[in-house]
Parts: sequence; C-alpha cells; structure tokens
Amino acid sequence: MSTSQTPTSPPASDVPPGTLAWIGVTPRQLAGFLAMVFGMFMAILDIQIVSASLAEIQAGLSASSDEIPWVQTAYLIAEVVMIPLSGFLARALSTRVLFLSAAIGFTAASALCATATSIDQMIVYRAIQGFIGGGMIPSVFAVAFSLFPPSKRNIVSPIIGLVATLAPTIGPTVGGYLSDSYSWHWLFLVNVGPGILVAIAVYFLVDFDKPDYSLLDRFDYLGLISMALMLGSLEYVLEEGPRYDWFDDQTIATFAVVGVVGALVFFWRAFTAKDPIVELRAFRDRNFAFGSFFSFTMGIGLYGLTYIYPVYLAQVRGYDALMIGETMFVTGVAMFMTAPIAGRLASLLDPRAMMLIGFAGFAAGTYITTNITSDWDFYELLLPQILRGCSLMLCMVPINNLSLGTLPKEQLKNASGLFNLTRNLGGAFGLAMINTILNKRLDLHLERLHESVSWGRAVAEDQLASMQQSMSQVLPDGDLSAIKQLARLVRTQANVLSFADIFVVLTVLFASAAIFTLMMHKPAPLPAGAGGH
Repeated sequence: MSTSQTPTSPPASDVPPGTLAWIGVTPRQLAGFLAMVFGMFMAILDIQIVSASLAEIQAGLSASSDEIPWVQTAYLIAEVVMIPLSGFLARALSTRVLFLSAAIGFTAASALCATATSIDQMIVYRAIQGFIGGGMIPSVFAVAFSLFPPSKRNIVSPIIGLVATLAPTIGPTVGGYLSDSYSWHWLFLVNVGPGILVAIAVYFLVDFDKPDYSLLDRFDYLGLISMALMLGSLEYVLEEGPRYDWFDDQTIATFAVVGVVGALVFFWRAFTAKDPIVELRAFRDRNFAFGSFFSFTMGIGLYGLTYIYPVYLAQVRGYDALMIGETMFVTGVAMFMTAPIAGRLASLLDPRAMMLIGFAGFAAGTYITTNITSDWDFYELLLPQILRGCSLMLCMVPINNLSLGTLPKEQLKNASGLFNLTRNLGGAFGLAMINTILNKRLDLHLERLHESVSWGRAVAEDQLASMQQSMSQVLPDGDLSAIKQLARLVRTQANVLSFADIFVVLTVLFASAAIFTLMMHKPAPLPAGAGGH
C-alpha cells in the first residue's frame, strides 16, 4: 500500500491500549458512554414523569385545567427543537462540551422546576429543561455507532434501545410513586444528584471527538429560527389540536400557518445553505429513510400506548396515579427481560425479520385489546402489555442498526438527531390521533347508545325500573339516582367502545408497518474488527 492511501480500518497498532475485547473500547470510553446513557435516560424519563401527577402539580400551583397540560407540552416543544440542532452543536463544540453543558443545564433547570411557585414559572422552567435536555438524547446514539466496532453493536444497541423505550414507559410509574410518597417537587429534585454525577463523569471520561469551531462562523440563524417555528408550531398543533377541535380554533389555525411558513423557509435553507443547521442528505440512504419511518411508527406505539392505557385505567377503572404506575410496570419488565434476547437475535436473524416479528407483536397486542370492556383490569391487560414490551425491543434494536449502522461516520451526529426527532414526532402524532379519535368516536357512540336507552325501549325501561326499585330502598331520591347511574353506565360504555376503536386503528397501523419492513435492504455483513475507533 502506498503512503498516500488511507486504510479502510485502522491498523492494530492504532487500537487504544487496554481495549476491552468483549466490547471493543477502553474502560474509560465505556464508562464515559454509560454516563451519557444515564443522562439520556433522565432526559427521556422527564417527558412522561409528570403525566401521572399533573393533578398534584395543578393543585400545588393553583393552575387552571387549561394551563396545566403546558407542564408537559412546553417540555416537548422545546425538546423537539433541540434534538435536530444537537447534531450541528456536537460537530461544532464536540460531544464532550455539548453533553457536559446539557447535563449541567438540565440539572439546574430541574432544580428550578422544583422551586416554581406559579404555573407561568413552571412552564418557562420546563421549556428550558426540555430544550437543554434534548441535547443529550441524539449524542448517545451517535457515539454508540461511531465509537463501538460494528461487530459489537448487537451489545450496545439493546442498551440504548432499552433506555430510549424504558424511560418513557416507566415515567408514569416513577412519577406516581414520587408524588404519592413525597410531593410533586420530587419529580424534578430526583434529577439533581444523578445530574451532577453525570456532569462530573462526562467531564473526566468523555473525549471521543474534536470540535470544529469554524462551523460557528457560518451558523445559519435563519435556518435555526425557521426550524424552531416549524417544529414548535407542529408540536403545538398536534398537542393542542384535539382539545380545541383543530382548525376551528383561531390559535391552532395561526400556529398551523406559522408552521407551514417555517417549513418552507427551513427546507429552502436546508437545500441552499453551505452549512445548513440540519443536513437532510442522510435521507438519501434507503435504509435510513425507511428506518426513520419505522422510528416514527414505533413512537406511536411507545408514547401513544403509554398514554392510552393510563387514560383508560383512570377514566373507566378509576385508578389513581400509583395504581396506574403499578399496572403499567409490566411493560417495563417485559422490555428489560427482552433486551438481551433482542441483542442475541440481532446476530442470528435478518434484522428485517426481527422488525416484522416486532411490529406483528405490536399488532397482536392491540388486536387482543379491541375486545376491551369496562371490566378489564390488570390481568386482562397483562398479555397486551407483555407483547408491547417485547415488541418494542425487537423493533428498536434492528431499526437502530439498519438506520444508523450503514451511514458514514461523518453523518452520524446529524442523522442521529433526525432519527430521534422522528420518534418524538411519531409520539406527538400518535397522541393527537388517539385524542381526536377518542373524542369523535365518543360522541358517535353516545348518540347511538342514547337511542338504545330512550323512552319506549322496553329493555331500557325495565333496566331503569329495576335500578329505581333497588335504589329507592336505600336512598330518598332513588329514582333520580337511578337515572344518573344509567347515564354514567351509558357514558362509560361509549368510552370503552371508543378505546376499542383506537385499538383497531393501531392494529391496522402496526400490521401495515410489519409488511413495509420487507422493503428495506439487508446490510452487508461487517467484518469482525471493522471500524469503531
């Protein structure tokens, strides 16, 4: 080989001394990476940690029912803007500086959230927390696929996949426990100690790449502003649209227009700027494009089902936050148990086959739940939740490997931001779809059921008479109480039918995704020692 040639993989002499053969990196590199993984866990956990405790926060801050959802919405909107931006910042500042700054800022913002005395303060602090925390999530994926050798990714990918999917799944469980046992302040204070430790570990252990400060001289401010308007408006419309009947509301319509204008400017800058704020060329790769679509779909399964089960348990079964968390914990256990199996299967099976099995498992779980009734409890939801937990891991590992594992190393930081963005947008779209269908189908089922229990229906009149007779023996206003109870039964049944409709739609969606997995290319086998250093 001539001296002018560059080898495709580094010679053995370039391998860092002390490299651990089983993982392909040094102990210091592994410890730094694990510190980053824990930081990502905190950032993702905080998306859902407040979901089961909004009532407690509302009472503590004297907030209205319209204001309290912004405790979660502000975090999501800010995070979704930072996630794609983090790729540029990691290249300009280095992974170490970006992650260290994010860990410190996230910890400080968490402490501020615990000190909030008004809903306005809480919304501002949560937005800061989400924006800064969003910088930690894509960095872990980029490091995982650039630091570790391809032959070791079946060990690393289940780790980051488990964290990325387990954190939002157990969020309601952790949040419910903290608010029930202590107070809502501990939803945020719980981040302070671990956040400080993560920052210290990253400062001393992480040194994976070098900064390119010249990128800051060519920073595309117009691209950043347009991206923030596009993603922020999209997230707002998806979050608030179902509550305010979409474009019938003036504010929703205004943000939709702002989002479209922002999108037009953003894509113009992305294709014409010398150094755009977000590089879109990764989508030229067929596997990355399809992988992002599957990541979007998986986001629906991850965030959508994490939302719909607690809503059912609260509205129909009357569960409190802690009981919901204990019921939802099944999915987390299934994911934890499946992670090592998924890593092993990734080295034995065609990744497309793993994804097909995973999405088919999603579809099977939601299909079972199409038969849901108002009596369904922990045991009826046990199998669907196990199927969901196992399917998440079976999908996450091959989607990560196929989407990011075949890209050039110089594209990984930017592509990781885009990849994680699609998962979050999938979650936002899934929540909007679920809430919209629930509202529309609830009205439809109520109308139909009201016809079934109207005066003149012998069955309805007999049922009401029986209830009035029973209640009149124990209550002075038994007749009125019976009518109210019948109305509650009708609404509960309409609610349950609406949940069943949601699960039918999700079944079709996941079954379709399973079929589309066949359109991805299988990557060529990688040599055992290729890349990674």
